Amino acid sequence: MPILDDKVIGEVQKALQNMKSEVRLVLFTQSFECRFCKETHQLVEEVVSTNDLLKMEVHQFESEQEAVEKYGVDKIPALGVMDDKDHGIWFYGIPSGYEFSSLLSAILMVSTGIVKLGEATRKFLDNLNKPVHLQVFVTPTCPYCPQAVILAHQMAYYSDKVIADMVEASEFPHLAQKYSVQGVPRTIINENWYQEGAAPENMIISKIKAAL
Repeated sequence: MPILDDKVIGEVQKALQNMKSEVRLVLFTQSFECRFCKETHQLVEEVVSTNDLLKMEVHQFESEQEAVEKYGVDKIPALGVMDDKDHGIWFYGIPSGYEFSSLLSAILMVSTGIVKLGEATRKFLDNLNKPVHLQVFVTPTCPYCPQAVILAHQMAYYSDKVIADMVEASEFPHLAQKYSVQGVPRTIINENWYQEGAAPENMIISKIKAAL
């Protein structure tokens, strides 16, 4: 049974009609002990079917160690959005509900190269000399979460120093507990700093500066 009905497929086709170049959706999955691997695989297949510029690449987490190490994947399901380069744009957990829009936004950004970041943010990212890891904890029912995820992914696309992960909190409860996630979105910055809510660019930049 399809995850996306005909109406949604049509909306996805319309949303992605301005794609310019090929995008690879790199999925890490496995056949056992993975709550949403099957559903994520199916969802990605259905999205790829909507546009010829979308390609799907599937890796088995338990057996393809070289690929796991290459991309630094440490949990599944994991989905990277990339062209011929890994820009550090990752989804951990199924990008469903409100987060489906984050996936479409990431695809369009990688395909078109269009990043909607302010000048001050770009200048800060241009001068980064240390790595930044952003983990945005979300739930599919959170309407404010995509804003935080999309901002993090834009920073990752713009700067080679930034990696940005969407992490679905209910699929990885041990991580939600580790980072004291009581509400979403919650953005963890380099392990020890965090930002609550869908904060504006300048607030996230201030927290990154503090974390560094």
